[in-house]
Amino acid sequence: MSKSLARVRTALDRAGLAVEILEMEDSTRTAEEAARAAGCAVDQIAKSIIFRGEETGHVVLFLTAGGNRVDPAKATGVAGQPLGKADAALIREETGFAIGGVAPVGHLKPVAAFFDPRLLDFSVVWAAAGTPRHIFAIPPARLLDLTGAGLADFTG
Repeated sequence: MSKSLARVRTALDRAGLAVEILEMEDSTRTAEEAARAAGCAVDQIAKSIIFRGEETGHVVLFLTAGGNRVDPAKATGVAGQPLGKADAALIREETGFAIGGVAPVGHLKPVAAFFDPRLLDFSVVWAAAGTPRHIFAIPPARLLDLTGAGLADFTG
């Protein structure tokens, strides 16, 4: 088991969640790929979008429904600071994950996070489990609690 996958497993176990992590045959790097692999609607994918906080220099995570796009102006307002592009090195340094497999839990460092209310429209959502081929299903309210994310409108 990869270190990234193990961190996600540990975070889920510590939260007392009996969640099965599935390894898919095909890539789950994009919301569309993950939805095909999981057999669900694209909006049931809890997509991890990461920006760099220009004032703090740290990553800011936006968990959004797979079909939604993060509106940069709204996201900046929600984050309370200008946001810029987070490069792969910063993402890996702070979350411990590579782009295409960033999980909402199991980060190396505390991460400021915000949660798209659209995800709460479903009984179950799917999220990356730390690799481009591993995903897990979870009730969105549990994911919101587990991540400590703020519920916010940042899509457009």
